[in-house]
Amino acid sequence: MTEKISGRVVRPGAVVPGYVEVDGPTILSVSARGDAGDDIIVPGFVDLHCHGGGGHTFTQGDPAAARAAAAFHLRHGTTTMLASLVSSPYELMRDATAAYLPLVADGAIAGLHFEGPYLSHARCGAQNPAYLRDPSLEELTALVKLGDGAVRMVTIAPELPGAVAAVDLLVSSGVVAALGHTDATYEQTLAGVAAGATVGTHLFNGMRPAHHREPGPVVALLDSPSIVCELIPDGFHLHDGMLRFAARAAGPDRAALITDAMDAAGMPDGEYELGGQAVTVADRVARLVRDGSIAGSTLTMDAAFRRAVGAGLDLATASAMASTTPARALGLADQVGALEAGLRADLVVLGPDLTVRRVMRAGAWL
Repeated sequence: MTEKISGRVVRPGAVVPGYVEVDGPTILSVSARGDAGDDIIVPGFVDLHCHGGGGHTFTQGDPAAARAAAAFHLRHGTTTMLASLVSSPYELMRDATAAYLPLVADGAIAGLHFEGPYLSHARCGAQNPAYLRDPSLEELTALVKLGDGAVRMVTIAPELPGAVAAVDLLVSSGVVAALGHTDATYEQTLAGVAAGATVGTHLFNGMRPAHHREPGPVVALLDSPSIVCELIPDGFHLHDGMLRFAARAAGPDRAALITDAMDAAGMPDGEYELGGQAVTVADRVARLVRDGSIAGSTLTMDAAFRRAVGAGLDLATASAMASTTPARALGLADQVGALEAGLRADLVVLGPDLTVRRVMRAGAWL
């Protein structure tokens, strides 16, 4: 059964009045016409980096909680997402990988992202310092084997002993290596890039700041053509001016909006937990009780999209950053991330104010 969804269709580099024709779970065609109405149709959002939402977390390896978190974000237009864990003991990483295999198999999540534990103590941010350690090829080998494709991305600080070898191992195993939570020099960062890393984890945040005599990881990542730079557009992690600058410097093909959301996304202010640490959320900002570090976000991808447009990015650029570029970063561009014939019918219908009206995933409306 086919269906036509009319509106202003956002495609790479353009916004065209027309319609998306869907045949079952697949986009059949995208066509132009003059009387499309005021709705804005964008590809389903793709979130590379999310720890939870709606009161549910990915970080504890609980499959029921993970399904609920993914369902929460789906209602906000995220049709493809990674379940991001924080720095944890190996046993939790192993058990979560096994527990989430059925969720990957049925498409509730696209895979796992281990943000840590191979991160810098100096730039750990809201990561639990008790669990940080140097990269272990033995641990990574076991997790990749157990996941059998479910482990999609691992964040590593490139200056740690064994980090370059770990990046090489991940890349050779088909896993995206990301660089983040790092105190690396410019040269150490470029060594990680040369080893095959292709993502910069939440650029600027959890990184040595740029300096004109020591550019550090920010400049190394922003200036590397092979790196997709994650950006958290909540107004707290990044000033809107810095978001706009980084997006324009990298270009829409190398900048990806992420939520970095924790379970408090969509929930009232109050007390929460992240990686075994107490978190307080006040006025939408999550901070560790112990030192005030920002502890993830309370974003959803629709809010991230609106913020990016509000910061001065056009609809096509923001859409590429929210869908097309992160899909390509995960190696999924032949399946999702754009409104193109043959791809999975994932789309979000937005009102003129960019609020979500309807969400379709694989041809089915929520």
